[in-house]
Amino acid sequence: MAAKPFSPIEVQKIIHFLHKPAVFLNMTNDWPGREWTLEHLALCLGEKSVCFRIGKQTEEKAPLFETECSYVKATLAEFLCWTRGSGDSSVGPFTAYPLSEYWAYADYKYLALLFQDNTTMFKGVVWSDFGYPGRDGRESTLWIGTNGANTPCHLDSYGCNLVFQVQGRKRWHLFPPEDAECLYPTRIPYEESSVFSQVSVIKPDLCRFPAFRRARAHIVTLQPGQVLFVPRHWWHYVESIDPVTVSINSWIEMEVDDEARVEEALTKTIICALKTTPSLDNKDNWLNPTEEGIASHDENMQYLNLAVKACMDKRSSYAESRPEFVGQSSAALKRDSLGRLKTTATDAVPSFSVSFGPHFIPVMCVADETQKQTTANFKVTSLSKDSAQDFSQNRAKPQATDTPGKEEGVRPSGGPAEDGRHSEKYSHISTNDVLDCLLHPDVITLVTRLMLDRRRELDSK
Repeated sequence: MAAKPFSPIEVQKIIHFLHKPAVFLNMTNDWPGREWTLEHLALCLGEKSVCFRIGKQTEEKAPLFETECSYVKATLAEFLCWTRGSGDSSVGPFTAYPLSEYWAYADYKYLALLFQDNTTMFKGVVWSDFGYPGRDGRESTLWIGTNGANTPCHLDSYGCNLVFQVQGRKRWHLFPPEDAECLYPTRIPYEESSVFSQVSVIKPDLCRFPAFRRARAHIVTLQPGQVLFVPRHWWHYVESIDPVTVSINSWIEMEVDDEARVEEALTKTIICALKTTPSLDNKDNWLNPTEEGIASHDENMQYLNLAVKACMDKRSSYAESRPEFVGQSSAALKRDSLGRLKTTATDAVPSFSVSFGPHFIPVMCVADETQKQTTANFKVTSLSKDSAQDFSQNRAKPQATDTPGKEEGVRPSGGPAEDGRHSEKYSHISTNDVLDCLLHPDVITLVTRLMLDRRRELDSK
């Protein structure tokens, strides 16, 4: 068996220090999961049905959120027949959706549930090779889709992400956390731990979202066998570009997630309070299908208090061994790349140089001039073993700010938007407009820190 290019300790250091997306090559050659093609999984799951999200093959200037999709339950065998062009009863519920007009996606299916009767399957994914001992399929999710199947642009509130591509290719459009203002964050539809973008990154409406011109897209086509590292809070839009794609991911917890859970609890409390209030503009389908009903305000407040208590208890236990933390506000506490608290020079994370090469490739930023063209003309960084050594050429330097007056002359389109938001220059402010401001990630972070600081003051008396 050939040695892997990186040891688990080396991968851990890379993930610890790297703040940009990158792709690992030749780390999964001996994983049993490499054989998990659609045909193989269909045999393993037999008659077990999974839920597929169905979308129309269009290029609209608005994201296709999960609230706007159709859903069917089918076996993977039925799905397999559908992908092969069968139109008879063998495709089950897919008969209503011609393959030429629709895509289907079985997204974030937990392997722990799919294979609870066949636990040996968990060994097919060996995250211990990436420095996480004991982590395998139990902590992973499965994604199966057809050409065009996509996940709307969003960021994950918790942790970082490792994505193992098994079959077919997926194209990833990633944006750094600092580009949030260019991506127009929204919590409508609401899904716990997901902040969506209002922009269709494939075909953006630059009249409604002119700041998207400044977004720094990092684009990569993930090939079978490769593993993509998605750092914390990086925005991403993902699209299948082959007839069948299979991938597996695992969200890795981080120490800073304790504060993020408070932010999510606060978000849920606010959005449920406003969207459940009877109103003329509160008739939209605002709750993502992944959410299990609407909690009462009392339940949300109880969850918020539990999240705050857990966060404060964790900080208190840490402060017991570090007296210098006592009395410091949330904003004053500095953190390293993993969100761990540090205050003195001796706490500083030692320097570590991440070396890229044929087995570890950075996801490059698309050139500014290319980014102004349609996404179909984007120069995509396609990683293959043959082109892996060309990664250092044509690096793009992102522009920090736009040229003054660049957006002058961009006129908003008239008329109300389909999602209840208005695109006229001076239009009525809707509940969703208010929520987009109140629940902006920067605002929620600030309010959370104020709340935690106040709680600390009260508890210290």
